[in-house]
Amino acid sequence: MNSAALLADSFGRVREVVHEAVEGLTVEALTARVDPDANTVAWLVWHLTRIQDDHLADAFDTGQLWSSDGWSARFGLPFPDRATGYGQTTAQVGEVRVTADLLLGYHDAVHARTVDLVSRVTDADLDRVVDTSWDPPVTLGVRLVSVIADDLQHAGQAAYVRGVVERRNG
Repeated sequence: MNSAALLADSFGRVREVVHEAVEGLTVEALTARVDPDANTVAWLVWHLTRIQDDHLADAFDTGQLWSSDGWSARFGLPFPDRATGYGQTTAQVGEVRVTADLLLGYHDAVHARTVDLVSRVTDADLDRVVDTSWDPPVTLGVRLVSVIADDLQHAGQAAYVRGVVERRNG
């Protein structure tokens, strides 16, 4: 397996967990909280997808699908287009009230673009610096591993919240 195939497989695993966490849920279940300040399935999946869209667009110097493909307008959230969920308040978490189809549509679009981008990555590309605002500067390899790790954590959290909500609702 080469680097490109490894990366595509990793992002594919994120997609699988996202679908398992979201498919079939109502807006009420997607926005249920395990306590008053907890993240919701909807917010977790929106956030992980926004981060993936944002970070890969930056690393590969492309536009974000969020704005270029009209996802921002379809979601109709009261946040600036550049918002990814990082640092949002509990009230802002509650503003992400969308359908499962919309969440999965955006995630699948970002996933498809991600696979297209990483399918062309060579081993040498992984050492390319993509962010000089850190010390040491961040390489493409480090950025991609970071996105995969964060995505899997948030997707797992969404799956956990789904399980709690489903048990609670019998």
